[in-house]
Amino acid sequence: MTAAIALAIWWNANTISHLFIHRPFFRRGAANAAFAALLTAMLGFPQSLWRDRHLAHHRGTPYRFRPTGEIALQGALVLSLWGALLLAAPAFFISAYLPGYAMGLFLCAVHGHYEHAAGTMSHYGRVYNALCFNDGYHVEHHKHPSSPWWALPAYREERARASAWPAPLRWLDAATRQTLMLLERLVLRWPPLQRWTLRTHARAFAQVLENKPPPREIVIVGGGLFPRTALVLRELLPHAHLTLVDSSDAHLERARGFLDGSVAFVNAHFANRQINLKSEICNLKCDLMVFPLSFDGDRTAVYEHPPARAVIVHDWLWRACGVSRIVSLLLLKRINLVTT
Repeated sequence: MTAAIALAIWWNANTISHLFIHRPFFRRGAANAAFAALLTAMLGFPQSLWRDRHLAHHRGTPYRFRPTGEIALQGALVLSLWGALLLAAPAFFISAYLPGYAMGLFLCAVHGHYEHAAGTMSHYGRVYNALCFNDGYHVEHHKHPSSPWWALPAYREERARASAWPAPLRWLDAATRQTLMLLERLVLRWPPLQRWTLRTHARAFAQVLENKPPPREIVIVGGGLFPRTALVLRELLPHAHLTLVDSSDAHLERARGFLDGSVAFVNAHFANRQINLKSEICNLKCDLMVFPLSFDGDRTAVYEHPPARAVIVHDWLWRACGVSRIVSLLLLKRINLVTT
């Protein structure tokens, strides 16, 4: 029950209440005031206070609390409802509602933080946006705040910063990258694990590339610490020219220890996270591009709009796309090949 209350407050604040702030639902002021009172009761805080704070955020100005009669009436409504609930069901109010209320506010704070922590960022996952009225289109919402929720996909920004995770779960981006980095360093320290990693990846790569025209120019994004992809493709496609792109000089230096001069190294950051995947390496032409599991851009855009004639994406076990082969159940990993 506590979790349900928390989720209900978070969902309402970021969908119905948020939509109502930008586009009041009714033509008559009295109807909008009544609906604001209903939202206040459901959320446990004055809707007008949330509105003023949120609109200040869109203006880019600090929020300054200014008491109004509307806020006072809505605050009195919250206190009255809480008092009635405390008298009618004290155990529920103290053990379920208040913890759920606090958790709901915490989820809202996390949501708001990660929508803007690294600059305004969108999430284009279909399930989340279906359940939350396109709340994931946050870059687009900031540029068109008065547009109805159903119109936001039409304003999708080609170069918008995007995350594979919705805002409340975006902290998993950093956690996933740190975990993958720890595993990578473990591979570096243990040669038997290196050999097993290369063997499992080589089998999957050979399967997805079977009966496909052999690529001549291959760009590998990331993967400089232990360059498994470059090592595997150098063996599978000995006539192809490989370019390894990594934003870390230290990672590239480690990769040079595994690879000889047949591989080119480019120190650059593959910055654009959405459809037109071009950045510092836009001058590198290739017919196969490979993305690592640690890629922090929008995988959906890579699949839907491949930046090369063929793209191979290291992805999680549960996400198959195109020609797909499992690398390892133990690693929870597969690779997907998509072509144009």
